[in-house]
Amino acid sequence: MSTKNFDSHTAAAPEGAETALPIGKEQVRQAMETLRRYKQGKASLEQRLIDNEQYWKLRHWQQYRAGNGGDPQPVSGWLVNVILNRHADAMDAYPQPTCLPRAADDEPEAATLNQVLPVILRNCRFRQTYSRVMYDKLKSGCGAYGVFWDSRKLHGLGDIAIRRVSLLNLFWEPGVEDIQDSRNVFCVELCHKDELVSRYPQLQDKAVGGSGEVSHYLYDDQVDVTDKALVVDWYYRKGDRLHYCKFCGDEVLFATENEARYGDAGWYSHGRYPFVLDTLYPEEGTPCGFGYVDICKDPQKYVDVLNQAILKNTIAAATPRFFIRADGSINEEEFADWTKPFVHTDGALGQDAILPVPTAPLPATALHVLQQKVQEMRLTSGNTDSATGVATGAVTAASAIAALQEASGKLSRDMNGTTYDAFEEVVLLCIELMRQFYDAPRTFRVVGESGESGFIRYQNSGLVGAEDSAFGVALGARAAEFDIDVAPQNESRYTTAAYNELAMALYSGGFFDPGRAQQALACLEMMDFKGKEAVARRIREGAMEAADAAMAAGVLRPGVNWPTGGEDDAVFRARSSVHQATRPR
Repeated sequence: MSTKNFDSHTAAAPEGAETALPIGKEQVRQAMETLRRYKQGKASLEQRLIDNEQYWKLRHWQQYRAGNGGDPQPVSGWLVNVILNRHADAMDAYPQPTCLPRAADDEPEAATLNQVLPVILRNCRFRQTYSRVMYDKLKSGCGAYGVFWDSRKLHGLGDIAIRRVSLLNLFWEPGVEDIQDSRNVFCVELCHKDELVSRYPQLQDKAVGGSGEVSHYLYDDQVDVTDKALVVDWYYRKGDRLHYCKFCGDEVLFATENEARYGDAGWYSHGRYPFVLDTLYPEEGTPCGFGYVDICKDPQKYVDVLNQAILKNTIAAATPRFFIRADGSINEEEFADWTKPFVHTDGALGQDAILPVPTAPLPATALHVLQQKVQEMRLTSGNTDSATGVATGAVTAASAIAALQEASGKLSRDMNGTTYDAFEEVVLLCIELMRQFYDAPRTFRVVGESGESGFIRYQNSGLVGAEDSAFGVALGARAAEFDIDVAPQNESRYTTAAYNELAMALYSGGFFDPGRAQQALACLEMMDFKGKEAVARRIREGAMEAADAAMAAGVLRPGVNWPTGGEDDAVFRARSSVHQATRPR
């Protein structure tokens, strides 16, 4: 369990004038009662999250209650394999943001943000956070990002922090489908008491606890929470202002309403809760959804139970057992010891003195049902051979494999679409925090289009905007606004190979022949692939260069002796096709 606070700050609540402050002990007690109501409304979700985590860790046999303690308890990784493959699809489609300005004046700022934002995400270790959130989304149907301003970063200058938030520590109003519609949002965390006292001296000699207020996953380690206290981050709105309070027990550690500099503006100027939920399959009445464990846990259960039955039957058939008459006078110890060639008896040995215990083999339908359950899980989750990159038959070309993956990857693309929506909101929150807090210049090491490294000094003056006016009347500062376009940062190796094959096909088809530029450009208009604009631009440039070279050599004289045949005719057609393709429409 982490001991870092969700939102970090340096101010502490003033002492001695608590009765005059807007947020005091009574308001904190009311907030704690609201938190308990929210927790009661979230009880079934929390239990489902804990159960799903047990499935993910392959510790789910105690939920089956099948057989006795001596029976084998096999666990198969079919459900885990579904999650691993979907997670791999998500990492292949790792998002990259592009800022698109909403006004022409904002284009330079958008170009700078496109260089700065990847650095901020990298400094936040966003790839690791993205991976953890995707696991939460796949397992339980929802993952949560927290986008905060951490004043302790960069030696006190402060910077953006993007963290994964456990849904067990996040509470909202029961019944809402968007967390932004909740009247209050709480983040709770267990922190070491000595660390809290060192940071907030007012907690010295105060009885703080509350560790039982938080649900926990079933850890493999023994986690001791006796020396920890519950710290609550409470977010709430008053009008269009977002306010924030941190408290432990009934002691206020920090409250924006108690600070003059935050009283009117609130905590974050964007006015939104700093949490983004990424939902896989939505449910009514909750901002969370359900995931692949919820879909596949039933077939996984019967796969494990059938495996148990098969193993029990196999062990019974491989371990011979015998009926022995009580009056048979057979030395049982010698009979059980297979290393002894002789077994002594005290009398005549009848045919019924010892008989093997027959073991009935499992019917063939048991194996058939087991295979059907595995197939059901794979088809339900979309974890088919083509989706995992397994090619059957004579399919060996990279383009063919990419085509199969494209056809079978509808579920992954749908999942990535909702992931990109959540990522877009994360990026927008980052821009708003930059607009509010980047008032001092900062230096970022960026990478240019050609791969060269450089440095940019950046602050929020371009985001805040300059004074706007109309007809000589000041209209106030116009803040820069952006749309966020999200695309995968990297392509899979099969997709890259498909692009390479397409490039060779274009070359073989004569697309880069200057004399066939008009036909090539017309054909490109009917095609759709990544980088099509760059190919069209290169065709135009090649045709123009060929025509200019011919004119420089005296072969062509504009308007005087355009060629009508032979090799010069190809150059003429190239030149004229470029003019036709590039003229304004």
